[in-house]
Amino acid sequence: MLLKNCPTKCNFTMPVASQLNETESQKKHEMVKDTSCHHCGEPCEDSTILLEDKTFCCQGCKTVYEVLSDNGMCRYYDLDEQAGISLKGRKQEEYAFLDDAEVQEKLIDFKDNNTTRVTFFIPQMHCASCIWLLEKLYKLSPGVTSSKVNFVKKEAYITYDHHTIQLRQLVELLSSIGYAPAINLSNLNDEDKPLVDRSFYYKLGVAGFAFGNIMLLSFPEYLGLDKTMDSYFFQLFGYLNIILALPIVFYSGRDYLKSAWLGLKQATLNIDVPISIGILTLFFRSVFEILTHTGAGFLDSLAGLVFFLLIGKWFQQRTYHSISFERDYQSYFPIAANLIKDGSIKAVTLDKLEAGDIILVKHNELIPADSILLKGEAQVDYSFVTGEAEEVHRQTGDKIFAGGRQMGGSIELSLTRKVSQSYLTQLWNDEAFTKEQGSQTSKLADKVGKIFTTIILLTAFTTLAYWLPRDMNIAINAFTAVLIIACPCAVALAIPFIFGNAIRVLGRHHFYLKNTSVIETLSNFQSVVFDKTGTLTRRQKSSIEFIGTPLDEHEKNIIQAITQASNHPVSQQIVAWLGNTELNDHIYKVDNWEEVIGKGVQGIVCQRNIKIGSSQFIDKHLSGKLEDEKGVYIQINHEIRGYFRIQNHFRDGIWKIADYLSKKARLYLLSGDNDREQHLLAPIFKGNMFFRQSPKDKLGFIKDLQEQDEKVLMLGDGLNDAGALKQSDAGVVIAEDTNNFTPACDAILHAEQFLKLPTFLEFARRSIKLVYMAYGFALIYNIIGLSFAVQGTLSPIVAAILMPLSSISIVLFGMMTSNGLARKLGL
Repeated sequence: MLLKNCPTKCNFTMPVASQLNETESQKKHEMVKDTSCHHCGEPCEDSTILLEDKTFCCQGCKTVYEVLSDNGMCRYYDLDEQAGISLKGRKQEEYAFLDDAEVQEKLIDFKDNNTTRVTFFIPQMHCASCIWLLEKLYKLSPGVTSSKVNFVKKEAYITYDHHTIQLRQLVELLSSIGYAPAINLSNLNDEDKPLVDRSFYYKLGVAGFAFGNIMLLSFPEYLGLDKTMDSYFFQLFGYLNIILALPIVFYSGRDYLKSAWLGLKQATLNIDVPISIGILTLFFRSVFEILTHTGAGFLDSLAGLVFFLLIGKWFQQRTYHSISFERDYQSYFPIAANLIKDGSIKAVTLDKLEAGDIILVKHNELIPADSILLKGEAQVDYSFVTGEAEEVHRQTGDKIFAGGRQMGGSIELSLTRKVSQSYLTQLWNDEAFTKEQGSQTSKLADKVGKIFTTIILLTAFTTLAYWLPRDMNIAINAFTAVLIIACPCAVALAIPFIFGNAIRVLGRHHFYLKNTSVIETLSNFQSVVFDKTGTLTRRQKSSIEFIGTPLDEHEKNIIQAITQASNHPVSQQIVAWLGNTELNDHIYKVDNWEEVIGKGVQGIVCQRNIKIGSSQFIDKHLSGKLEDEKGVYIQINHEIRGYFRIQNHFRDGIWKIADYLSKKARLYLLSGDNDREQHLLAPIFKGNMFFRQSPKDKLGFIKDLQEQDEKVLMLGDGLNDAGALKQSDAGVVIAEDTNNFTPACDAILHAEQFLKLPTFLEFARRSIKLVYMAYGFALIYNIIGLSFAVQGTLSPIVAAILMPLSSISIVLFGMMTSNGLARKLGL
């Protein structure tokens, strides 16, 4: 097969090995006997397999290469020449158990008529080439629709057409290219994945062992013993130190060398470049001195450098894991689900739900976990999962997957799994719901990172040039010390640790942020737009009365049957007034139920056409008889029976919040309701109040503000303002014992914490200051460290200790100052 757009490494047609003439094969075998495998880079030894002019250590590596070359994917080797994972000695995994339907149910995240989505933990993922290949799986199989990778968690999220490729075939494909998923059916619900690949601990252990022994063998040098008296032992200890240093440099330090090499290949100077130059300089200088008997070298400094670098890396990963673990598994969205238990319905938070629980899901509510449909007609919108806003009809007994949204009337579900906060957060952060907005702190970090390495290299070589004609030893010491001591760690670590801890603190107080970038948008706004109903008003504390022809019990039940399927605050207030009694589903079955956003709900119950909503929603020939907009009207067949007059109660602290925000931005009110309460809100919003606003009107208003270069913070309930929330620079949903989560928002605030909103915003604003403080700390550290290093007064071993300590200090600074700020603000 001819290759398409394939780099020079494989730009020709591939014959199979069996086509080679036996004599030619033997000749080529002699020529390449000592070469390494073209795929994985490991020595081929005696089991060399030839394919044209390339050698492979095993049939597995050769097969992977053929797959990649046939699909024009040889760029995999350009990103990392040794990116491939050796398959030598591996037995073909048996995946027949994946044909079992029950096993598939445990593994699959989502499945509809054509599409299946699954998450795999892939421990072999280790470099940029791995990411590139795993996100190009669609080129290896036409059945794969898309694949995304979370490198930190070593997870791959794969969507595929199950009519074209089965789950077993997908896993076998991954296994064939060296990325077999770690599937353990006994602990599928075990959230605590390994922090790092096990090989990291091997590298750390080797570095620690070698460091200790090199220090021990260097004691004669430390004690200043006479080299002329025991020259044999000095030489012997020097040779042993070289042997011990080899695995430190080329095994424990391999990741730094590889990262530097890949950066240079891509014409990029990353922080691993000076570190790698320092490692290699120390190593080769030490080997030269020991072999020529001109000195003891610096292998103790080299071993200490690598060991302390790995210790710092371990500490960072451990701390970051504790932050992400609490966010993904110990804190939950502050939204509620309606749990049906003992004949009653109770709102409970997501963490209280267990497999086997029965929940009631209303119109426009999120399905929090995989479940079985028990009652009702499900019209599920899976756009949150698939990105396609096409409703899927499900019948009683069908399985419904987490992440869907019910778009019809009420349904009852039996949960088959516990709620996975990690999965919901992953969906929330999908690219389809990510806003394109710049982060000033991130931009500064990127800018500093790009120029930092260049400055350090120039400083190091200038120092070397200065000292070289004066003193060779000082020149080498100063050169390596400059390369090692310089650390832009604060730039790289400040945002994930300070902001990461900030979203953890806020999550504990039921203010759940989508990601760390939201912290900046919450701190930089010129306009604040409020929705009224469900945002400024309390759902459960409103006064309500019915004006009109008295309703009998049968009519009340009919109205309840229509309104209880809606999640709108007004509908729920009416249900509460009616008593929220348990209805007979056979008698009060609702047909043709529909909710018209911003207007009302309608349906057919007991052969009666029911409309409940504004005067604009009821039949036109009846609405003309109304004097004005007095409340929520009830139309039964062709008769208006009356209306509900609702007196809203505003949330506690609304005046305090308005006072805080008005000092920082202009306040606006957008409401879909009438203007009956305009006089109550006038002191807050002045003349910036707009009533009877449709969702389209709200969206247009946000766009108009942004066209005036305004940064907009939007607070709503997520029901009739999802478009405005998504368009705003920062959209916050206020949740009050409801399941009104929308992926369009950037944050979810529990209504009970509404009074603390100014404190939360202040915490976010000051967290940004902590990041800049960390940047200042990095600047001071590097100036002081380099001032000593260029003078040759800082030994490489001291530099090796200070460099990772600077990383650890930044992590500690970020965690301690962030927690201290939280305590100071009462969080």
